[in-house]
Amino acid sequence: MRAEAYAGGVRPGLRFLKGHGTENDFVLLPDPEGRIDLTPELVRRLCDRRAGIGADGVLRVVPSVFEPEAAPDAEDARWFMDYRNADGSIAEMCGNGVRVYARYLVASGLVRPGHLRLATRGGIKEVDLEAGDGPVSVDMGPAVVGDPVDVDGTSATFVDMGNPHAVVPVDSVDGLGELKTSRLDLNVEYVEDLGPSAIAMRVHERGVGETRSCGTGACAAVVATSLRTGMPRGTAYDVRVPGGALVVTWREDGHVVLTGPAVLLAEGVLDRGWLDA
Repeated sequence: MRAEAYAGGVRPGLRFLKGHGTENDFVLLPDPEGRIDLTPELVRRLCDRRAGIGADGVLRVVPSVFEPEAAPDAEDARWFMDYRNADGSIAEMCGNGVRVYARYLVASGLVRPGHLRLATRGGIKEVDLEAGDGPVSVDMGPAVVGDPVDVDGTSATFVDMGNPHAVVPVDSVDGLGELKTSRLDLNVEYVEDLGPSAIAMRVHERGVGETRSCGTGACAAVVATSLRTGMPRGTAYDVRVPGGALVVTWREDGHVVLTGPAVLLAEGVLDRGWLDA
């Protein structure tokens, strides 16, 4: 369904939903027939907080069979999470987004609660959630630690969680002021130790700017902190972000499990005239 096909008035069927995970917020576009042409311009307009709906990114909910890059996984993972950053760029993965995506699938009756597998550009993700509004857990896959990288004159730990992160330890996240970085090719996490298994984090996301939370960033922050402090694998970390709290565990097998809330708060219909404007 191409955006340019809409002209004048409201067209039933072009639905959207709004959701968030620890206040990292998204516009969801159900696309059961794989017809939405999700252009960068459309993404930017949807995410505009003054002239659009407003969000950190867009989640297109589409069957894997309709996406060439996900079709090989269609038998193992029926649904593909097509995630775009607020600037219209394509992203590999979003930890908060995948929880909200899974919540929508269950709430809409498209899948049963329990265990499900979702295709993403960062690989197939294993998700566990029950009906209702309880927490959602995601096996985010293995963390890959690379060589240190420079972030504005500071050595940072590089962690690949399906997307690239640089983790910078700081004395206080509250004292950082407005987050700015020259490393626009990376998601940059600033992390403060709060105790043996608790950290505070702020993040500047690639293609977005500072957000209230970042799920993959929380995973990267825990991996980097564990390496720096010698905390044993399997420790459940409390990760406090401006938008709430997440629980992250770096398992013995190298996989990282992310647990946190996923909220659906509104749905509606996009106006054809606005889409054409």
